[in-house]
Amino acid sequence: MGSLFAELARQASVNARREVETYVREIPELGSLDVNSRARSEALEYAVWFRRRTVELAPDNGRLTEDDLGYIASMGEARAGAGMSLDSRQRVLRVHTELMLREINEATEAQRGGDVEELMRIMSWFAPQGERGIGAYRQGFVTAMRRRLPYVEQVGLLARSLLAEDPMAAELALVTGMELAEYYAVTVIRVPDCPVGDRDLESGIEALVKTHRVPVTWSAERGGEGGGSGRGGELIALIPGDADAAGTAGGGGAVGDAVGPGTVPSAAVDDLLQDFARALGRLCAVGTAGARPGALAGALDRARRISRAAPLRRPSARLRAHTMADVFVELSVPEVSFVDGWLRSVSRRLEPGPDLLLTLDAYYRHDMNRGLTAEALNVHPRTLDYRLRRVRELTDIDPGSTHGVRVLSSVVTRSLSGAWR
Repeated sequence: MGSLFAELARQASVNARREVETYVREIPELGSLDVNSRARSEALEYAVWFRRRTVELAPDNGRLTEDDLGYIASMGEARAGAGMSLDSRQRVLRVHTELMLREINEATEAQRGGDVEELMRIMSWFAPQGERGIGAYRQGFVTAMRRRLPYVEQVGLLARSLLAEDPMAAELALVTGMELAEYYAVTVIRVPDCPVGDRDLESGIEALVKTHRVPVTWSAERGGEGGGSGRGGELIALIPGDADAAGTAGGGGAVGDAVGPGTVPSAAVDDLLQDFARALGRLCAVGTAGARPGALAGALDRARRISRAAPLRRPSARLRAHTMADVFVELSVPEVSFVDGWLRSVSRRLEPGPDLLLTLDAYYRHDMNRGLTAEALNVHPRTLDYRLRRVRELTDIDPGSTHGVRVLSSVVTRSLSGAWR
């Protein structure tokens, strides 16, 4: 055995103890290793074993055996079974990899540079076998989660893994029986009034998962600056679509935000929205943005912003997923305070009503078709004409003009979204 490998073998126990101590110090969920002697002993035994196995296999470029991978998987399974979170699992893998590389560097320096061939040999071994070991650890982690977590929570974890670009998403897709797509419409359904833990919410999400079989997760709204749970939140759904039809800009990962032909089947989005709204029975606002895996976090941020600018709808109304094109004015005017103030003043002029904001909302949602608008509002077309005339009198803006559409649709959207509350 060469001098580099001999140095690594000599330091195996010391380095293993440093790894366990780093876990205790940097990963809160493993802080119990400081007081749980049995768990600490198992973690230390595993850390020593892996280092000694590295020294045994690397000189001749030997592969980890099935027994080796089984032992690694059992550690992942044990930690998932103990309730370790996905985030902590990622931190464990990162800490382990960083420390192993540091130990190789320290051993090299201790040998005054050592043999370059030995260094190249261990680095050539470390990359592929380390990848196999991490794969086994993840597989064991997923196996335990399958037993420990209800199916709905597994699906939620898949959604969060996709949004976090976690490689575990591929394993979770197999566990949940869902195929990963090349493109998703990240759809955020904002529910401002929905107590956390409400049974209707849990039942609604469970029904969605069973019916639509797409990754979904609920994100509870946090309270104000003081923290704490709010009375609402948002359902985040990743609806598969066609990446090739959606296209890319300059070969990048992000695609257009539109949900329509050639991207995501509109029926898939609409059906999910209606099912969730009916199950929940509360006001909702919906935003959606598309992206390929790898750019889903950005799509979530856009969809979330859109949902906050989109108007709230009653559960009885047919929900629509708004895109950036629908609310780009509403997203931009808050940055110009005098424009936002002017739009708010227009909104106040409409308050005497009756129901002028809701009338305009229906009018624009039905492409200014008088018959469809009157039917949606359950009023006579002449009543609709009177209301539109009243809007013109109060604001000096014709709702049917190009100017009126731009201004009044922005007023309606910001008013009904709760932006001025």
